[in-house]
Amino acid sequence: MIIRVRSPSGMDRVEVGLKDTLAQLLEKLTPILHAPSPDAIILTRDASRQEILAEFEQSLLSLGLKHGDILYADIAPSARPSEEPSNTASTTNTAEHSNERPSFVQQEPVDNMLEKSDGLIKRERDAKMCKHGANAMCDYCMPKDPFDSEYLEKEGIKHMSFQAYLRKVLSEYKIHGDISGELPANVPPPLEDPYYCVKPNCLSGHAPWPKGICSKCQPSAITLHRQRFRMVDNVEITSPSLIITLRAFWESTNSQRFGFLYGHYDPLYNVPLGVKAVVEAIYEPKQGWEVDGIKLAIGTEEFDQEIARADAAAEACGMKMVGMIFTDLVANGESNKVLYRRHANSYFLTSLECRLAAYMELKHPNPCRWARGGHFGSKFVTCCLSGNQDGDIDISAWQLSNSAMAMQAADLIVPSSVPSSMCVQEPSKGRYVPDIFYSYRNEYNLQVSANAKPAFPVDYLLVNVTHGYPLEPNSAFRTNSAFVVENREHVNHQVQTPGAIKKHLGSAQGNPEQLSNLLSDFHLLVYLISLDVLGQDEIALIGRIVSQPMEAEQFAEELVKSAGWQTLMLVLNEAADSDLNTPAKSSTDPTASNAAIGSAASTAHNSTSSAANSTWACRHCTFQNSGATGSCEICGLPRDQ
Repeated sequence: MIIRVRSPSGMDRVEVGLKDTLAQLLEKLTPILHAPSPDAIILTRDASRQEILAEFEQSLLSLGLKHGDILYADIAPSARPSEEPSNTASTTNTAEHSNERPSFVQQEPVDNMLEKSDGLIKRERDAKMCKHGANAMCDYCMPKDPFDSEYLEKEGIKHMSFQAYLRKVLSEYKIHGDISGELPANVPPPLEDPYYCVKPNCLSGHAPWPKGICSKCQPSAITLHRQRFRMVDNVEITSPSLIITLRAFWESTNSQRFGFLYGHYDPLYNVPLGVKAVVEAIYEPKQGWEVDGIKLAIGTEEFDQEIARADAAAEACGMKMVGMIFTDLVANGESNKVLYRRHANSYFLTSLECRLAAYMELKHPNPCRWARGGHFGSKFVTCCLSGNQDGDIDISAWQLSNSAMAMQAADLIVPSSVPSSMCVQEPSKGRYVPDIFYSYRNEYNLQVSANAKPAFPVDYLLVNVTHGYPLEPNSAFRTNSAFVVENREHVNHQVQTPGAIKKHLGSAQGNPEQLSNLLSDFHLLVYLISLDVLGQDEIALIGRIVSQPMEAEQFAEELVKSAGWQTLMLVLNEAADSDLNTPAKSSTDPTASNAAIGSAASTAHNSTSSAANSTWACRHCTFQNSGATGSCEICGLPRDQ
């Protein structure tokens, strides 16, 4: 059908399909109206601009539009182009797009795996409608695309996966099936993160921002709407003990707790080309905990060093930081029941939590070879442990949209005193704030658009993510006797000390199987790294014990023979119990606060070094062996027998 669009440049006729959405109409209008982006177009039913169309995901038929209808279009004031010579525009475009294609991008392994799949949704032959043979196909049995809207709606999938969204974008370039090969030379990177800052190095001839600005370097108007895709489709907690341990802190102190999630990304097979974040461990950094919140020293040197140690432990195990989790629990007076605080009539994430999530997502961008700049969005997830409508403790998982990340990067948003509202920053000398709009349903159930200034609901920045537990728990950290959790000095005297290591590993001496199970503990590995006694090779061996359980005993035997491990055992066996159990002033700086183990490690290292340089004669065959060996190199009999 034909939709007539009246704009300041005249009347235009646009041909659209019967199932086309409003977003598709805006995309077709973008080159006709010479708009910088579809978001910059304001579409209304009448010339007075009283009823703005903002239902981007609805079809034109559902909006009541029919063949021959007239709509009125205009471009947001902040996005209107200025009249400049064509040679200037050509030079600017050349400069902007000269370095679009990234040279090499190391993507996540799960993305490389999914790119090799065609992503098509297979369908069985319909016995009633299919009239063809077994080797043929028709409209009723041919595979569907992973971004098919009817299938997603039927299966209750609110957001398509990122890989499905990528296939939808690539389908416009006639690229289908396996996309794991080289990027076509004639196709520019189709993805790009929103950019709401003033573009630097403008070639229009004016002074650089903030002394000058033009329509080519200023950001376009922002229209907030629900993001159609999500970077992660599910959060899988490998073991309920992770949540039980985190919840136990609140049960002991009646205070909230924060932790970083460590794990890896795997395919999610019940969502077309889906991705799940598999959580293997929760690390609780140093924090100030209170009844109604937490305090984090993010950005300080001490905090960064602590997280660097946790990242090193995760990397040794083949994992990485995948998200964060915090509690918001308030007892309601009944046994084992908590208040239901987070719901549609209040908030899901507060504006302060949203800004923290956007900040963390910016620090963990998702590498993508199909995007300009080499990254697109983030796979970092945010989880909250709070009460559900039944009063039980439950998890909710979220991500911030790409627009939220861009607004945080441009310093356009600031938390509000109202948890459900996010404030828009005021323009300043160094901050340009473009026009920001959002749509909502008014009291007459009509979809209208409103100015986001001074504040707008945080729901426009959220992308909900499902969560769950595996049917058969198979955590990478297999220990049955958990090591002391970090930074809990004031909770039941849970302090990480060398004495705690001695107690944890004491019964496993000479038993590689038991030792490998006890070493398979994330909190223990982080603490061993902080002591700075074991070298990188020993830490890598412990990481292999975790990541390769079938060969864990072999790696444990190899670890026991290493010089660093022997030094650690010598320290634990010879140092006084009073020194080993002395708590550190700060669990984030144990090497500076526990001088006893440092001096003992130095003495033990010297003794093991001198022992390694000496020789000993075998009492059975009299062969002179090096001091580091425990058995004779000739006859193979033990040294002490």
